[in-house]
Amino acid sequence: MRVSESCAQCLYKRQEKKTDNEAYLAEIKRIIDNRRENDSSPYLVYLFNKTHLKYFGEFPSFKDVKIRYNDLVLEKEELLRNEIAESDDPLAKALIMARIGNYIDFGPMNNVTPEEFLALFNDTSMREDDAKTYESFVKECENGKKLLLICDNCGEIVLDKLLIEQLKIRFPHLEITAMVRGGDVLNDVTMEDAVYVGLDKVAKVIDNGAAVSGTVYDMLSAGAAKELDGADIILSKGQGNYESLSGQGRHVFYMFLCKCELFTGMFNVEKYTGMFIEE
Repeated sequence: MRVSESCAQCLYKRQEKKTDNEAYLAEIKRIIDNRRENDSSPYLVYLFNKTHLKYFGEFPSFKDVKIRYNDLVLEKEELLRNEIAESDDPLAKALIMARIGNYIDFGPMNNVTPEEFLALFNDTSMREDDAKTYESFVKECENGKKLLLICDNCGEIVLDKLLIEQLKIRFPHLEITAMVRGGDVLNDVTMEDAVYVGLDKVAKVIDNGAAVSGTVYDMLSAGAAKELDGADIILSKGQGNYESLSGQGRHVFYMFLCKCELFTGMFNVEKYTGMFIEE
């Protein structure tokens, strides 16, 4: 997905809020102005982060934040698992809950709170406009052999685990792989986090080979690229993965909450509206 001018301005303003260092901001502007046609927002932010290291050193750690939100959802895990199991369509319920988990994002979000996150579980029904995508997704799972789930944030991955459990019940023939980030970036999930919540107990987990908040194909490790290319079904979580994967001619199912003006405007929806779309 190409970076629009409005998105580029937003990216720059977010860096301006961090610092008034003129040399640093000049480099950021140069990165934005010299972006290639197919460069995505996650890739530009990856370049920003490299520049940040040069000027300011390491970023503050999100380790405590990740543990806090992983633990928050782990505390609710059994309750949510039971709610899923008792629903009329457990897979549909698990999908919607996994989408709600996409709220826990310290990238585009100015303020993330446990209270606002938990309130989203007041409505876990599948909307009418999700039904067509869901029908297609189920059909692909019935006919496919390999499913790749591209993960996004901590906390969210506990709900991804519950989703994988339902996928395995509904489609026992599916070989399921979960892909996480290859290094620390914000509160995105890494291999360490996946093991912490037990994601590795329900699926094969691989990392993408890069500390980037998205799935930038040219930055994938050989193993990650092979998994992506060989998947019959790709389920991609989060805005960053959408921005870096869409428009490449792949058949992908995307799930995310619209958390910034770019996405609310693109899909003409209110903030925090969940999307389940097929490309």
